[in-house]
Amino acid sequence: MNLYSIETGNFKLDGGAMFGVVPKIIWKKYYPADENNLCNWAMRSLLIVDGDKKILIDNGMGDKQSDKFFRNYHPNGSASLEKSLQTIGYGFDDITDVILTHLHFDHCGGSVRYNEKKELETTFKNAKYWISSKQWDWALNPNRREKASFLNENIIPIKDAGQLNLIENEMQLYDNIEIKLYDGHTSGQIIPYINYNGRTIAFGGDLFPSTAHLPMPYIMGYDTQPLQTLKDRERFFNDAIKYNQILFFQHDLYNECCSLYESPKGVRAKKTFLLSDFIKNPNDY
Repeated sequence: MNLYSIETGNFKLDGGAMFGVVPKIIWKKYYPADENNLCNWAMRSLLIVDGDKKILIDNGMGDKQSDKFFRNYHPNGSASLEKSLQTIGYGFDDITDVILTHLHFDHCGGSVRYNEKKELETTFKNAKYWISSKQWDWALNPNRREKASFLNENIIPIKDAGQLNLIENEMQLYDNIEIKLYDGHTSGQIIPYINYNGRTIAFGGDLFPSTAHLPMPYIMGYDTQPLQTLKDRERFFNDAIKYNQILFFQHDLYNECCSLYESPKGVRAKKTFLLSDFIKNPNDY
């Protein structure tokens, strides 16, 4: 098995929205904001190459939205999904599976693109798209609070192309990939767990967007059920500490991965590091 961190670009979100009830005077010590209170966030995906499977977890916001839409989120950085895949020798057609943690635009926008005829088509024509059934139903019938994050053009073409595969329950998707479901951020968010040479790497998704979100109260204002998020995190931490799991961050601009330990104040990052460094020397982490 080979693992690759895939950068798809950065975007900016309001710091208050990202840290919920935690006051800025506290959270700004751990994650910087600009003069407009905007924090810069990564949109980092993970590619798993295991035998003949090339499995991509999430794919950023894509590039098909309007200029007005992008002005709201300030996309920045030189990375793109296509360039990052090309750097390691792969193209869109090589991807066999796409696991979408959930269907907010910054996680699934790269799933669909415009072709030369300006028609919507799936980006990964040879892939199975895996989405939790609960999240699929939730996205098609969104609540008013979350509605702006679900865009039909990111979702419907997957089903129309016959590439939609719904996950009903927690399961072993493939030999080295386990799927667990967490509901606090949005209904039916998938957190994939990857077995890499006997160590488990958990893809943090929006359960843990960054190292700054490791303390229990640091819950995003975007979460639809913050009290459920607390329960979700406790369930996650129980296994993470017991089995010495590695946490891979999707949105942390400054840290790709961390190991965890139980501090007197709760679970915190023990070491932060690049995925590539972990792969070279897993025993160091």
